[in-house]
Formats: sequence, structure tokens, C-alpha cells
Amino acid sequence: MRSGLKGIVKKGIGEMGFNAGGGAINWFPGHMAAATRAIRDRLKLADLVIEVRDSRIPLSSANEDLQPQLAAKRRVIALNKKDLANPNVMHKWIRYFDSCKQDCIPISAHSKSSVQKLLEVVEFKLKEVISREPTLLVMVVGVPNVGKSALINSIHQIALSRFAVQGKKKRATVGPLPGVTQDIAGYKIAHKPSIYVLDTPGVLVPSIPDIETGLKLSLAGSVKDSVVGEERIARYLLAVLNTRGTPLHWKHWNNRKMDGIRYESEEKHKYDPKDLRPNRRKPPSVSDVVYVENLVTEVQCAMYKTLAEFNGNVEDENDLENLIEQQFEVLQKALKIPHKASEARLMVSKKFLTLFRTGKLGCFILDDVPETNTVS
Repeated sequence: MRSGLKGIVKKGIGEMGFNAGGGAINWFPGHMAAATRAIRDRLKLADLVIEVRDSRIPLSSANEDLQPQLAAKRRVIALNKKDLANPNVMHKWIRYFDSCKQDCIPISAHSKSSVQKLLEVVEFKLKEVISREPTLLVMVVGVPNVGKSALINSIHQIALSRFAVQGKKKRATVGPLPGVTQDIAGYKIAHKPSIYVLDTPGVLVPSIPDIETGLKLSLAGSVKDSVVGEERIARYLLAVLNTRGTPLHWKHWNNRKMDGIRYESEEKHKYDPKDLRPNRRKPPSVSDVVYVENLVTEVQCAMYKTLAEFNGNVEDENDLENLIEQQFEVLQKALKIPHKASEARLMVSKKFLTLFRTGKLGCFILDDVPETNTVS
């Protein structure tokens, strides 16, 4: 194997021409500006903040503009989507936040038991103010698509189980509160004192100066695909996988299938990988599951073969770009996209991103653990 895979890429992947060509990534529609102002005002009233981040990008998914205010509050960082993050790296992040004296807990927002553990941490941190305040407010904040809605829904279910008499009420309302021009809606999670969890919209910073941070947010789904372009995001993902040598490990994960053994589904169908995303009404059938498994294996085989046979150096920008172009071609075949499809590259990008975002390609953490002891 060539030395290019063993070294550290000196130039940031996001800085490479084929990734940086689209410029800085910014997505700050008008509603985010208004929401950011409202969040700043409401933070003044909050007794504790649950800052939800994406486990795959523990630093990149932090809203930098809000950090000074958040750091000044009692805060618990909830690293959501832990099932999509590499557990071997996750424990290093937990140690990092612990060294920074910052409470942090990995969670899966769709898991009631996981959310229950988070709420236990929240209630423990509020013990010191419980004797002084009859009503306590907990705010949930985070950038878009880190799972705040899923977390709030799970909290709602826990709240209903605790206060069954209020089961018919969809939301418990707190307010009007001093300094807030309108009522704040939230869920009551404790009584004597009353503790309410308040939801907020997902907001980004007005400008993301670092291109790679913007690409990571895009890859995780915090920035709309249409803003960045699916092909650019897929190209970045391929660059990350190649420079890490990830496809070479897929040989060991899928030895039996890599050797040519395939499982045949009992029926032909047109299953769309986008149906793998959460909250789809129709669960996949056994045939669908088999189809997706074989599709993933084809993708992993194609990626493994192209990287294993690659004679260039992934540290070289031109070599890496050539490898990625080659991989787009083999992925088109692996993903069963017609050769002459007018939007073949776009279709490849969309399907490949879906496989990554649903964890079918494995679990990853894109951010490197910092050496300093400063929490973003």
C-alpha cells in the first residue's frame, strides 16, 4: 500500500480546490435572524441550557455566536445521534469535555431511556437552585437537524407518563414571563419545584467562515443540500473516506460478501434508499432490507477496490480529485443508476449521502479531538 494513506493530509480537505471551489457556505434565512434574537432574550431567563450537538461533529455543530451566553449558563451538552458516531472515538470526546469541566452526555433522542438519563443529569444540576425558585426553566438549543425535535418529542412522552392527568394537553404553557413579549410553550418534567423544558428553533451563524466546518454541517444535514449542492457534499465525503483509508477497512467488515456471496431478495422492487430515513410511515419489508444490504455491499466493494488499486497519493490534491472522479463512475454502477441518466452524478450523490446519513456505511466522527482545554 502506498505511503499516501499512512500520512496526515497537510492541507485541510475543505481547502482543496475541488471542495473550496464553491466558496464559503452560508445559510441564514430571515427566520433564523429573528429566532436568534428571541433565543438570546430567553437565555436570560433560563436556569439551565441543554445544547444539542451532533455526535459526529461535536465542535462543528456548535453555534459559535451563542457560545459566550451558553458558557455563562448551567449547561449540559447532549451529543445526539450517538448510534451514528464511532464509539471508539466518542469516549475520547467525553474525556475531552470532562477535562474542560463541561457536562456532556451522548444520547439517542429516539430512545426514551437515553433521554431519561439526560433528564436525570439536568435535574441533578438544578438541585442547587431548587430551594430558591418555585419555577425553573430549561432551554433546548442547537443548530438545525441535530435532533432537537426528536428530543423534545421524547421529553414530551416522558412528561406525559409523569403527569398522566395532563395527558390530554399537548403542551404546558409558561408565561407571560418578565422580559418576554409572548408566552413561552414547553413541557413540564417535574413538580415542586416545577421544571419546564422550552423548545427553540435551530439556528446557524450568519456566516460560516471556515469552509470545512460548513461542509461538515452540510454533510450532517444542518445546512440544506440545495444551498451547497449534493455533488459538492458527496465529493467532500469521498475525500474524507479516502484520506482516512476507511474503504480499506470495509474488506474486514464484509469479508463474506466481499468474496462474492450475495443474498437474493424474493421479489423485484424499486426501493428508494431515502426510505431509510427516520419517520417514514412504511417500514421496509424483508425484501427491502436484503436489497439495501446488497446495495451497501456493492458500494463498499466498489470503494474498496478503487482505493486498494489506486497508485496515486491521497495527500496530493490532483491525485485525490482523480480518484474521486473514478469513484463517482463506479458508484453509479453500484447504486444501479442508468448509465445515460441525465442527472446521474446528482443521483449518485443523493443516494450515497443517504447511505452515509443513515449509518449504512458505518459510524463516524468527523471532528478531531482538540488538544487544548477550551470548549467551543
